[in-house]
Amino acid sequence: MNHLLKLSDLTKEELLSILETGHDLKKKLKDGIETPYLKGKTLGMIFQKASTRTRVSFEVGMSQLGGKPLYLSASDLQMGRGEPIEDTARVLSRYLDAIMIRTFKQEDVESLAEYGSIPIINGLTDLYHPCQILADLMTIQEVKGSLENLKFAFVGDGNNMANSLIVGSLLAGASISVASPKGYQPDELILETYGKEPKFTLTENPYEAVKDADVVFTDVWASMGDESEAEKRKLIFQDLYQVNTELLSVAQPEVMVQHCLPAHKEEEITTEVFEQHADYIFEEAENRLHVQKAVLVHLMGVPMYASEFK
Repeated sequence: MNHLLKLSDLTKEELLSILETGHDLKKKLKDGIETPYLKGKTLGMIFQKASTRTRVSFEVGMSQLGGKPLYLSASDLQMGRGEPIEDTARVLSRYLDAIMIRTFKQEDVESLAEYGSIPIINGLTDLYHPCQILADLMTIQEVKGSLENLKFAFVGDGNNMANSLIVGSLLAGASISVASPKGYQPDELILETYGKEPKFTLTENPYEAVKDADVVFTDVWASMGDESEAEKRKLIFQDLYQVNTELLSVAQPEVMVQHCLPAHKEEEITTEVFEQHADYIFEEAENRLHVQKAVLVHLMGVPMYASEFK
């Protein structure tokens, strides 16, 4: 594991090891045990998209690990004025120890990894959101124990969350059902790769997807960059693709609901359901901090964690 570009780059063992490290680092933080494993290291954080959780969790996490986080707005970098990303990668690799980037194109993340010589972490692209799914899986482990043979369901826009959830669920040994309307289903490459997996189901019927689910996920109907389509999407999604009490009635009695935030309440999720599951949702938001710290220590060569990846 040299980078975290997308979850499909991981083995199941690597995935579970990251989650285990996340639990360990969370416990140490709660117990007041300092973890300065990245002292003297610098993480560059490139943002081409606005952020709350990604920026704060990576910045705080790197500080808790004894390192220095460096915020880099794309508009302040030469890449925002036309410098090729392959040149930016080679320059920043001489200053930094790792880069986290939150951007639009998955190709930009891949190019940083190809031309740079330091670990690259995908903080979010239009195609994938691996750090969020790692936090989701960590939270589910805390509540449900093993991930193996659980049923996950995603209801809504087949966006980066849905794409990464499909990969992460199957990698962890869970089954995943996705309910999205035609024209808004997960990425074609994801469907080509995983469409015939026995533990993956794609449907337009949310009730079919959610039936007997242990965990239900949703996200906004119009992701960042799709705001101009918000009203059009609302007309398409509003009648069926809302996580509400009626929909959850067909899930398992102890179903938990996850939302990557920010939530548009009374659109993709009702206020009632959101508040009923708020403890899980905000625990998942907190776990972005812990699991991303786990990614950092694995990628940046902390011996006690990184040795099993060699």
